[in-house]
Amino acid sequence: MSLGASLTLDYWRHVKSFSHRLSTIPGRLAKAVAARDALPMKSVSVEPVGIKDVARAAGVSPATVSRAFGRGPISPELRAKVEAAARAIGYRPNLSARRLRSQDTRTIGLMVADIRNPFFTAVSRAVEDIAYAQGMRVILCNTDEDPDREAFYMQAMQEERVTGLIFAPTRITLQAMEQGFALDLPTVLVDRASPQCGHDAVMIDNRRAAALLVDHLASRGFTRIAGLFGAASTTGVERQAGYAAALKARGLPDLSRLISPSAAAAEAALPELWREARPDAVITSNSLLASGLLKALRARTLRVPDDIALATFDDEPWTSLVDPGLTALAQPVDQIGQEAMRLLADRIRNPRAETRIVLLPGRLVERGSSRRTSN
Repeated sequence: MSLGASLTLDYWRHVKSFSHRLSTIPGRLAKAVAARDALPMKSVSVEPVGIKDVARAAGVSPATVSRAFGRGPISPELRAKVEAAARAIGYRPNLSARRLRSQDTRTIGLMVADIRNPFFTAVSRAVEDIAYAQGMRVILCNTDEDPDREAFYMQAMQEERVTGLIFAPTRITLQAMEQGFALDLPTVLVDRASPQCGHDAVMIDNRRAAALLVDHLASRGFTRIAGLFGAASTTGVERQAGYAAALKARGLPDLSRLISPSAAAAEAALPELWREARPDAVITSNSLLASGLLKALRARTLRVPDDIALATFDDEPWTSLVDPGLTALAQPVDQIGQEAMRLLADRIRNPRAETRIVLLPGRLVERGSSRRTSN
């Protein structure tokens, strides 16, 4: 017999043997199931581990365990002993019950106006990082610049008994605050506020930052500087005011528009703006508007900065990746998050303290989009 024939015969022998073993599996499984079902069933009751079990394991009283998990007066050594005993026996505190008993839920509410806006994404990350480092949780809500959603989430924050709230209010809600409406919990506003709002706040100096962009463009010889500003918040309105004041000081025309703070709105605004104002430069009040405007400019084959210069608020990662890179007003988002958490901690400790508004400076990042060309 040849070597090839021998190998073929061995192969089919293995196949036949394997097939036979496969055919016996159902019978063997049936016997195993029958044997299992014949065994007497035992009822097993698992009792939940409670505070008394932790107390016995740690050799302390239940009251001491409650103080250890409730952040009551107890030495660090004793707290560590209780926590080690709890881990050893698998005890997990009932957080829901603890929140009902305590005024401090170790939870921060964070309500942002538009999570798609990279500014609010970055601020949310900064707040969450600090809260995590302090052993606190964050409940994040996106209001989408909608006062109805805002009211719904404010009610939810009350029901969740959050320790404090960091909040970017809509223009309508901020106006209500100026007329006496106050939230019944420690609150810090971010990005938009006013001296009459009755709450602590942290934001950049919007008027000064807008003037900085105008001065930058005007110093390069641009004289018809248009502006697209978000209409849903006081932030856009304040930036428009700073823009208008800077233009007036230079004797230049105000070519601004208040629009919805979205990329689609900026894209739709360009045809009319170009037809009526024929600007040689544009300022946008956030990076979403800048992205929409760029899309519209490319659709009309208008080149930046040869046909029109562009500068925007918010120095996002993508603004340095387009060609040319966008001149931008960078906001200190990490510092905004840190200041918001600091103000909130101070407000929780001292509810009757005077309100404070912290204004932070922006930073101009100059790139090719605002370069003056021979055209």
